Amino acid sequence: MTIVAMALAMLLAPSSFALAQEKAEAGAEGASGRTEYVLAVSWQPGFCETRPQRKECASQTAERFDATNLSLHGLWPLRKSYCGVATELRTQDRKGDWLDLPKLAMADDTAARLLVAMPGVQSGLDRHQWLRSGTCQTAPVDDYFAVQLRMLDELNRSAVGALFRARIGSELDEKAIKQAFDPSFGTGAGDRVRMRCQTVAGRSVITGLTIGLTGDVSGKTSLASLIQAAGPTEFKCAKGIADAAVRG
Repeated sequence: MTIVAMALAMLLAPSSFALAQEKAEAGAEGASGRTEYVLAVSWQPGFCETRPQRKECASQTAERFDATNLSLHGLWPLRKSYCGVATELRTQDRKGDWLDLPKLAMADDTAARLLVAMPGVQSGLDRHQWLRSGTCQTAPVDDYFAVQLRMLDELNRSAVGALFRARIGSELDEKAIKQAFDPSFGTGAGDRVRMRCQTVAGRSVITGLTIGLTGDVSGKTSLASLIQAAGPTEFKCAKGIADAAVRG
């Protein structure tokens, strides 16, 4: 890749980041009309292999939470976005300069937990997710993110989180991941999951998972029930490496 091409790739990275969300939403919607939401989680070491210039990747260490746990990307309602958001803010958000967006008013403890669980906060990912998706739900900012933090905790405590931690630096395939989802969240849960990968230096690197959900996501329904109520989807990436954090 030429220096010009590399610079262009870095310039377009925030827009590509948002485009990945749109593709995941479209994929989930096409798979089944019953799927209402997508919970997206990142495998941050792999994500940072593809976007090393992002703030949360430049600050990455091998000791940080996201080096050994799945981290939060967002919770998206399908077929709805930017509800009641002014055109100027939509345009600003789509440029990808998310730290220029209005700072979210949330409790200090919520903000502290989110900074750990969602490293992308360093690049304003929380502001982007709220404008694009949070505005389409009735929950206030704190509740919107508290629900996602609970879901992430449940996922990391499950056999899925254990699998990723045990196989850091190794390849994971569709069968292994589905076999981790099913005992944790019910038979067929793995069929509601899609894996995201990107090729880095000839290696297929896992960057995250998107999980279909249907039902009340206000916190009253278990993650297992929400997954079971969703429609199946295509797993997409058959196998990839659960990269180790390369900094620190």
